[in-house]
Amino acid sequence: MAKAKTPGGRRTAGATPAGAQTVSVDTPAPKKRTSPVQFFSQVQAEGRKIVWPSRKETWITSVMVFIMVLLAAAFFFVVDFGLSAISQRILAIGS
Repeated sequence: MAKAKTPGGRRTAGATPAGAQTVSVDTPAPKKRTSPVQFFSQVQAEGRKIVWPSRKETWITSVMVFIMVLLAAAFFFVVDFGLSAISQRILAIGS
């Protein structure tokens, strides 16, 4: 692959192409340490923001999970039964 040349035909060391911008990276500011008292007050403030589900929402969600588990168990039972029947027929051919 051929290297691109500058309009003058020569590359100059350290030169940037026209329209190119240089990017400077700022060093991150050092993190402040929080005191244990301040930490626990922040934990309490976040704890007050939690919206707990109602008893009805918890019941409905639990029932839905139970139904999905039953559906998955039935599906895998049918697939397992079908695959075992197919494998037994294939193995019976060799006997």
